Amino acid sequence: MTRHILKVSFAFAILFFLSACNDRDDLSDAYGNFEATEVAIAAQASGEIMQLDIEEGDQLTVGQKLGFIDTTALSLRRGQLTAQRQAIFDRIPNFDAQVAVYLQQKENVKRDLVRFKKMYEEGAATQKQLDDITGQMEVLDRQVAVVKSQKQAVYSEMKSLEQQILQVDESIEKSLIINPIEGTVLTKYANAHEMAVPGKALYKIADLDPMKLKVYISGDQLPGVHLNDSVEVLIDRTATENRRLTGRVSTISDNAEFTPKIIQTKQERVNLVYAVTILVPNDGSLKIGMPAEVNFLNRQQP
Repeated sequence: MTRHILKVSFAFAILFFLSACNDRDDLSDAYGNFEATEVAIAAQASGEIMQLDIEEGDQLTVGQKLGFIDTTALSLRRGQLTAQRQAIFDRIPNFDAQVAVYLQQKENVKRDLVRFKKMYEEGAATQKQLDDITGQMEVLDRQVAVVKSQKQAVYSEMKSLEQQILQVDESIEKSLIINPIEGTVLTKYANAHEMAVPGKALYKIADLDPMKLKVYISGDQLPGVHLNDSVEVLIDRTATENRRLTGRVSTISDNAEFTPKIIQTKQERVNLVYAVTILVPNDGSLKIGMPAEVNFLNRQQP
């Protein structure tokens, strides 16, 4: 009886040892969690949100129009500046007319100057008369220069108004809520008829395809891992089964670091490891924070 019990115990010990060995063989090379680059999209203008057509989980494309912030004040300001610019523009022909008058007067004085010079040479005109005609020419030249200077000042004023109009146009453009990157809406922070201010987040978005799986490997594993290597990714299908996916190594850290505190045991946390990022195509089932295991397909066998 005792010998029978010993045989049974020995058999269970062998099975336990084989099971433990198999468990060790089934251990994955690395563990980690899925991540994604999350971007908070903020308002670029202040005012009431008139429209914001998004919901959490929506798939957005680059340049997609989502809504707008009230632009009533900006539109009124633009109309005012446009009217001022037109009023100034209407003054320009008056300057041209004044210059034309002075130039015509100058032509008349030129003819008088020629006549008085001839009369002076014949002794029929005095030096003072000749000097007076020359002085009239100089006065007309100065008057033409003044009018041209005034016209240039008007052009400068128009240019200033045009710059202000461009600034208002830019503010109106920033009042449009346009999605800048492709991805999935993770969180919606604002709704229509709420007040927006520049820098206030309206929603958070992330590109979830592909997903980033960040794992940590030891220095012993590092020689067997290379950029663009294909790897096997395991995620939980059920409590006892895994689903197998294929990923690609996109980055490998150049510097060793202490294992993050999310690792359970203190002994493992004090080990130096290298961070590896793996890109995994997402069919919609992969979520941020989901745990996964990795097997490097080209690992060196012992």
